[in-house]
Amino acid sequence: MTALALRLGSAPRSYYWLLWLLLVVATYVLWSHPELAKPLIKYPRSLFVPLMAWISVASKWCVDNLSPFTRAVAAVIDVPFQLVISLLAKGFTNVSQEVVFPRFSWVGIVGAMSIAGYALGGLRLGILSFFCFLYIAIVGKWDSAMLTLASVALCVPIGIVCGLVFGILCFRFKSLDEWVIRPSLDVAQTMPAFAYLVPILLLFGFGPVPAMIATVIFATPPMVRATKLALEQVPEEITSMADMFGCTRRQRLWRVMIPTAKPLLMVGVNQVIMMTLNFVIIASMIGAGGLGFDVLVSLRRLDIGPAMEAGLAIVVVAIALDRMSIAAAHDDGRRSPEPGAGWARRHPYIVMAAVWLAVTTALGVGIAGFANVPEALTFSTKTFFDEIIKWININFFDLIEAFRAALLINVLNPFKNFLVDLPWVVVVAAAGLLGYQLAGWRLSLLVTLLMLFPVLTGLWEKTMITVYLCSISAFVSALIGIPIGAWASTRDWGNRLVTPVVDVLQTMPSLVFIIPVVMLFRIGDVTAMIAIVLFAVAAAIRYTNHGLRQVPPHLIEASVAIGCTPRQIFWRVKLPLAMPEIMLGINQTLLMALAMLVITALVGTRDLGQEVYISLAKADAGRGIVAGFCVAFLGIVADRLIVAGAKRVRRRLGLPDE
Repeated sequence: MTALALRLGSAPRSYYWLLWLLLVVATYVLWSHPELAKPLIKYPRSLFVPLMAWISVASKWCVDNLSPFTRAVAAVIDVPFQLVISLLAKGFTNVSQEVVFPRFSWVGIVGAMSIAGYALGGLRLGILSFFCFLYIAIVGKWDSAMLTLASVALCVPIGIVCGLVFGILCFRFKSLDEWVIRPSLDVAQTMPAFAYLVPILLLFGFGPVPAMIATVIFATPPMVRATKLALEQVPEEITSMADMFGCTRRQRLWRVMIPTAKPLLMVGVNQVIMMTLNFVIIASMIGAGGLGFDVLVSLRRLDIGPAMEAGLAIVVVAIALDRMSIAAAHDDGRRSPEPGAGWARRHPYIVMAAVWLAVTTALGVGIAGFANVPEALTFSTKTFFDEIIKWININFFDLIEAFRAALLINVLNPFKNFLVDLPWVVVVAAAGLLGYQLAGWRLSLLVTLLMLFPVLTGLWEKTMITVYLCSISAFVSALIGIPIGAWASTRDWGNRLVTPVVDVLQTMPSLVFIIPVVMLFRIGDVTAMIAIVLFAVAAAIRYTNHGLRQVPPHLIEASVAIGCTPRQIFWRVKLPLAMPEIMLGINQTLLMALAMLVITALVGTRDLGQEVYISLAKADAGRGIVAGFCVAFLGIVADRLIVAGAKRVRRRLGLPDE
């Protein structure tokens, strides 16, 4: 439905400047004479739609009537989860809690992951995987990491299967995609992660299984989109050839199209893995346990050393899994054995890893060093991180405090007060007018309705605080990221330097960004803003770099031929042509800022993220879902306006629509 709003021709020309002038005048009049129309400045509380109460009543009815069924579903899902967790973390026990079959040896898992890395990406990836998992063992985070890995091992296959099924449905049934699945994915990807947790907590209870269900909901949308896109990009010649050979519809899909689309499908798998790992940490709030729980407990105690240690362990796991899945996506199949070979010859690395696991686990029964990580091999980095933070605070406290206070007093608070004091009717009208100017009345109607939602449900003030925090964070991210991306685009060594840093930033789970910042800047909006900037700046760098590098070489040669200087080529040719891509980078920066919002609620923000976080603590489904929809609608509004703006720029430059 939201996509239809962008399927437009150019908006009719009009005197937009006059409409904007009228809006400015109306704002001034309402500001200077608030007694003229108080309801247009602050929406009357008596007119609020009690949507939160309605949802709470409905959720209570669902809990009363559906919880026996949902608890049964949770019990069924718990069976494979307990199997995986017994293999990786706890071992199999009898009624007396005595271990009757040990868990996999840590030596075996380190070796098996190294073999997997070697099989997928060669020697370098094998070595990287070895050191990543060895690091987890020697810093004493093995047990927690295995709990996290168990959740990932079960959530990822479920997310991939669900994503494949819905992606194929989107590909086959365009109307279903346009009217049902795509809008649902938009909401699912923009709604705060915590908002999923409240209804799932009520229906499925507290524990790892509800956390896994929420994780699958969160991680599946990228796989759906990747599947649909991958199937659409299968060359028509290949599908026509399949038809010529007499393939049925099912054979054409599973024997021809899916194998052809494998590289892009593996990109979707990579996204499912990364989002699962990201959300498993958030889900620790409802009992998922693992490394996320360690980070959460340490943050609540402001114990930065352990939080950094657990956070780095998460990053290490994320890097290893990310690199392996990317390597799988780029596998060209050249190492595949000849057809007709036996299963063991076709999968030698699987056999090797299985044998290694079996041998080391068997050795672990008699040799304690194989079963558990010996304490003599472990060391803790907690003191190291604590000392660093202590040294920085002793030597730079005054400087940091002055920076924090100056930023808060001179920039953040004035901007927040300005937005909060704006009449709601002016903001909604401005969004609608901008939508009309960019793409016509359909986008204008959509944007206006979405912006009215927080007004009618009584969350307008928190919505504007959200807009303040996200917009200023995205602005700072763009201010940092665009110049870095532009610099990297002009020299190859700069690109080689920046790309790995951006990869690492995008691999790190969002919760990790808060840990160092909170100790230096304490809780509050400054900490939240810096954490959001660190999380979102990667998108601005990557899209700017990519956009500038995609400028057609013949246009640059033509500008050189007519005598343009390098500065003129950059400002007059490359930058305008790359502007649509840069705008999409800003779009992604905004969406990432919104996604980070709920995480920053942990450091005391007062926006919609805090509203969702409080609803989780109070198990108030209505409050959490309505606040979640407000965040989702803000994301959709920003996305649609920026995408429409990018389309207008592309058309003005004579570039084809993507």
